[in-house]
Amino acid sequence: MSGFKSLFKQTFIYGLATVLPRMLSFLLVPLYTNPDVMSVEEYGRVSFIFAYFVLFNVVLAYGMETAFFRFFNKEKHPENVTSTASISLVVTSFLVLGIAFLFRDFIASAIEIDLKYLNLVFIILLLDALVIIPFAWLRATKRPTKYAIIKIFNVAINLGLNVFLLLYLKGLSDDFDILKNIYKPDFEISYIFISNVVASGVTLLLLIPFYTKIRYSFDSNLWKRMLKYSAPVLLAGVAYSINETFDRILLKELLPADISEVQIGMYSACYKIALFMTLFATAFRLGIEPYFFSHSKTENPQKNYAKILEFFVAFGSIILLTVVVFSDIIKPYIIRSEDFYEAMWIVPLILIANFCLGIYHNLSVWYKITDRTKFGGYISVFGAIVTLVINYLLIPHIGFKASAIATVSAYGVMMLISLYYGQKYYPIPYNFKKIGLYFVLSVVFSTVYFYGFRENYYIGIGALIVFLIVVFQLEKKSITVLIKN
Repeated sequence: MSGFKSLFKQTFIYGLATVLPRMLSFLLVPLYTNPDVMSVEEYGRVSFIFAYFVLFNVVLAYGMETAFFRFFNKEKHPENVTSTASISLVVTSFLVLGIAFLFRDFIASAIEIDLKYLNLVFIILLLDALVIIPFAWLRATKRPTKYAIIKIFNVAINLGLNVFLLLYLKGLSDDFDILKNIYKPDFEISYIFISNVVASGVTLLLLIPFYTKIRYSFDSNLWKRMLKYSAPVLLAGVAYSINETFDRILLKELLPADISEVQIGMYSACYKIALFMTLFATAFRLGIEPYFFSHSKTENPQKNYAKILEFFVAFGSIILLTVVVFSDIIKPYIIRSEDFYEAMWIVPLILIANFCLGIYHNLSVWYKITDRTKFGGYISVFGAIVTLVINYLLIPHIGFKASAIATVSAYGVMMLISLYYGQKYYPIPYNFKKIGLYFVLSVVFSTVYFYGFRENYYIGIGALIVFLIVVFQLEKKSITVLIKN
């Protein structure tokens, strides 16, 4: 159990680095959904632009972060891996974004993003690409505290600037002449991206020492092997970005122009309520990914991998049911305008979808440590096809509901396919009875309550208590051993 204790310690710190900053940035949702700051349509426009962020970030990273982890733990000289990966990302980032800047007018027209926003997007993308390997190196060398501090500082700056520029700048500009030159009316969307530029710039400055300490040597043979390993990861990443955010783009393309951005705004705001599951799954993944690689050569690692998934599903099930039961109590604190509430229908589906995605990431250990990353690409591409097909078929008829159905369908299918091939190529003794019980029970309780007895808290809290008793009874022994160790 000592390995698990170390894992949970890292997961807690990485969770702090992920959960606390995002909880701070979570405050941006009530800020953006405040009718005095931004309309539903304007929030939809911002969400549409951020949808492209995910895709562009994946392309600029091209799977090099995952390749870095694999080869850092595999090679005799990890410093060569660090140097080669860093040089690769720096060169490609400046090259790709330099070309994109030259053709910015064409790109702005093609993806329907205002040029003034696109210029800021390019700057943010470059700054974020330059910190990929430094952050990965902190994780690989087990420096979660520094990782957490920098991540928290980044979002604190972003949050602070958003609040200042969107809420206080206008009023203060009347009292201070120096601020009159900064404030511009109807400039809210630009202020959001300017805040991101400053936060990303400060983050890069804090990580500059990494670039001054590494030994600059480029191993072309190593680089080719890393690219071969990362290519399927890139494919999977592009497919993931389609699953995660392309629904906003499709909503804009497939719905009438007069309602598309409003639907995107409502959908994106209510989507944020599922952030609790996303935060948990992301923190867990950040903690376990280095663990999976570093323990892959230990004796019988499959036994530990099985237990890890069991813990994940148990905790994830509790989070799913808790958020669904209390979603209507939570929503006014997150979404400040009732104009967005029409999309609350999607909340259980998006929570379940992210739960399935978290399980998929846990299951993906089989293809990562056996160097079968091409399967990750295949599975993600299949999920992306499910996303695109369902969205294309249903968006014209049911709008944002189609996107929620597509998301849960895609991640559910990916989870099942990964489980099937994982057991074929790298069998892990999962406790399917217990995991299946947690998953099915939490999904059934959540959907029946929300769509059948919504806001009847006697039924909702009763279901939650029953589920907690089931989990405690089945995990009592494991919890006791873990606490004692």
